[in-house]
Amino acid sequence: MVLQQSVGVPIQQDLVLIGGGHSHAIVLRLWAMHPLPGVRLVLISDGADTPYSGMLPGHVAGFYDHGECHIDLRSLCQAAGAVFYHDLAVGLDLVNQWVICATRPPVGFDYLSIDIGSTPQVELTNSDLLGVNAIPAKPVPQFLAWWADLCGRLQPTDTLKLAIVGGGVGGVELALNMQPRLRSLIGENLALHLVSRSATVLPQQNVSVQRSLAQLLRDRGVQLHRGAAVTDWDGAVLRLESGVELVCDVTVWVTGAIAPDWLRASGLSVDDRGFVAVDEGLRSVSHPQVFAAGDIAAMVVQPRPKAGVFAVRQGKPLYENLCRALRGEDLQPFVPQKRYLSLIGTGDRQAIAVWSGLGARSSGFWKLKDWIDRRFMHKFRLFHQFESIGPFNHLPDDRTPMQCSGCGAKVGAVVLDRALARIRSTPSTHVLLGLDQPDDAAVLTVPPGQVLVQTVDYFPALVDDPFLFGQIAANHSLSDLFAMGATASSALAIVAIPYATEAKQEEILFQLLSGALQILGQTQTQLVGGHTIAAEKLMFGLTCNGFAYPDRLLKKSGMQPGDCLILTKPLGTGALFAAQMRGRAEPAWIDGAIDLMLQSNAAASQIFLTHGATACTDVTGFGLLGHLVEMVRASQVGVTLQMGAIPFLPGAVETTRIGIVSSLYPQNQRAQNWIENLATIAPHPHFPLLFDPQTSGGLLASLPADRAKTCLTALCAAGYSSVIIGQIQPGLANAALPITIEP
Repeated sequence: MVLQQSVGVPIQQDLVLIGGGHSHAIVLRLWAMHPLPGVRLVLISDGADTPYSGMLPGHVAGFYDHGECHIDLRSLCQAAGAVFYHDLAVGLDLVNQWVICATRPPVGFDYLSIDIGSTPQVELTNSDLLGVNAIPAKPVPQFLAWWADLCGRLQPTDTLKLAIVGGGVGGVELALNMQPRLRSLIGENLALHLVSRSATVLPQQNVSVQRSLAQLLRDRGVQLHRGAAVTDWDGAVLRLESGVELVCDVTVWVTGAIAPDWLRASGLSVDDRGFVAVDEGLRSVSHPQVFAAGDIAAMVVQPRPKAGVFAVRQGKPLYENLCRALRGEDLQPFVPQKRYLSLIGTGDRQAIAVWSGLGARSSGFWKLKDWIDRRFMHKFRLFHQFESIGPFNHLPDDRTPMQCSGCGAKVGAVVLDRALARIRSTPSTHVLLGLDQPDDAAVLTVPPGQVLVQTVDYFPALVDDPFLFGQIAANHSLSDLFAMGATASSALAIVAIPYATEAKQEEILFQLLSGALQILGQTQTQLVGGHTIAAEKLMFGLTCNGFAYPDRLLKKSGMQPGDCLILTKPLGTGALFAAQMRGRAEPAWIDGAIDLMLQSNAAASQIFLTHGATACTDVTGFGLLGHLVEMVRASQVGVTLQMGAIPFLPGAVETTRIGIVSSLYPQNQRAQNWIENLATIAPHPHFPLLFDPQTSGGLLASLPADRAKTCLTALCAAGYSSVIIGQIQPGLANAALPITIEP
């Protein structure tokens, strides 16, 4: 029998973007509208959203909230069909064409683009003070986190002595926007200094603009120190070259920009400050497979200052040249404008407009700036209207290739051998034959006196990052063993890899298995084999094997009247990812859900065993109520739940309140037929989340009441957000329903 499938273009090339700067955000938006067939687009970013520089001073002043001035990168990638890797790039291997990341395996690329911005050059005698008493203005997310914390804890009676080091546009604008916000919090108890190495502020502007802004700073009570290079900062005193000593609680550094050291170390051609040297096509002058844009790029021809306007203008030319490079075509030059309008917000809903050396301040210029900035951000709030095409962009029917013919869609031996050669599995004394042997099946030994416990899970990718998906799927698959009180020993992988060239399939399989093995290795679980096929989308699962003593197995049927019911993780992953698919989830909500899914249930299982748990299950696809009903039926008892005690992930309640639920929710909701007081509890705003399907959810266990509190203490000490959510009641008469939920 010949198997034929009508699928899209296989992955042939990988385009990797490092950083979520303005240029890359525009590339992703344009890719969502006009993707390139056969190309997998990957974004590596250490943040799930990226700040828009034009609105940051207004955000500091309190005019914009976080969502108004940040671009949601994860949702933008979803619209573009791009893969989002939440990680920090720390190096490049240009020989193997790998991006080296902080917490994941190297990421391969055919073409690479870098847009990671810059950082202020901070020279401190005591480098330990950096990030505590000395705050760089970049990276922006860290600065904004510090700023939010500072504003949140200041009281009207507090005093604050703060210095801003840097007299350029960034330092001046920051001072003008921080000052009114701080004055609104602590009144006259603020001492604010602006230190400029130059003899004036804004040295690149004309004398009229310099004088105007210097006077405005003085009128605001900002103390200016010009021509004053910093010689030392010990965390309390800022010493200037002039001999002046400023007693400060904290300093904010907005000094000359530099690039991270790893760019120079990679072998890329860089300028004297470490920025990537690029030609008129925004391509590296030393490595034609590498592009750069924004502050991190240094144009060899027609260099321009570090300003957000150029990063925005480079976005479309960068997208077009990346597409040309991928198609093997000649690049087109990017010609930056020589003059541009600069609008400097002054923290009072006014702005100074600077054009060709002329400057003027008015509320009208603030309105113009606000309109320009909101119009730019509006483009990224409309991207959900674009069809997400992704890496399998369909060809016309007469060009659709036949991906499988008579092979059962198996992935070739070469791909498997190469991927497996790049990973290392944890050895186990119970595995006689495993991945390191060419036999047809794995062979395991069962320890004397123990029983073999087996489980299997398999599902499509919940996230587009194969490494992260491998971690989540492994945790989810192992969880059934831990719910039974078993110790994990080995696993068999079941993999469906998207159609691609051999090299790309190898890369996907390597990333996927690396993520799974990282989780398996935490419990010394060995991967002993599996089965891999090619398919239209990425899917993964594991058959997990473990051992347990028969008399120590945790079952669903052991709940006893008087027991307390403990839940180890909050609920809400299903609703949150349903919202993510609709572009309605905040990046921080998804980050929180992913962190939860990466938490193993192994330690919780052992804690429950140690404290005498009477029954246990893991909360996954059927939701809390569905799995609780299984325990109630098996144990023939009743349960009283405390709705107010049940924990939920941030954003989960907001998501269900606007009617977004998982596709499995309607089936899970049938479990409400077991609730005795359904009519009174159903209107509760948290009620829908009781039926929310969880991926890599927590454990639900019952314990004798006299052991529950000590067990809860141990769980919390181990890092679980555990709570007692109810109590087991005696079995009820046939006419009554066994579950009662109190508000």
